[in-house]
Amino acid sequence: MAARAVGATVRAVSKKRMIPTRAPLVLTQAAVNKIKALTQEQPDVLGLKIGVKTRGCNGLSYTLDYVKQKAKFDEEVLQDGVRVLIDSKAQLTLLGTEMDYEETKLESGFVFNNPNIKGTCGCGESFSL
Repeated sequence: MAARAVGATVRAVSKKRMIPTRAPLVLTQAAVNKIKALTQEQPDVLGLKIGVKTRGCNGLSYTLDYVKQKAKFDEEVLQDGVRVLIDSKAQLTLLGTEMDYEETKLESGFVFNNPNIKGTCGCGESFSL
């Protein structure tokens, strides 16, 4: 069983030209730094795993959990020394997405800048395709 890591926010990206890449997910340097800090606190953890669940007011929501081993159909993203696994159910929703980490006076968390989503809820926690 994976432990719950952190929450995430989703943003619909429009008119932003995404850079083509072979990776299904691109991490910003802020996200890489935060994932390194989180996984160093948990020495037996392989990395973070991104999943998707049906919940929220707009349909779908991303989940982030610590993971100790890779499942059979998980997609693996290795970038700058961090490992992010993508659950097979979440792979199509993340194609071309940039994962960032933002910290403000009021909140902090991972932000998914996703060009594939059609709408988000007011709080940014759920989305629809």
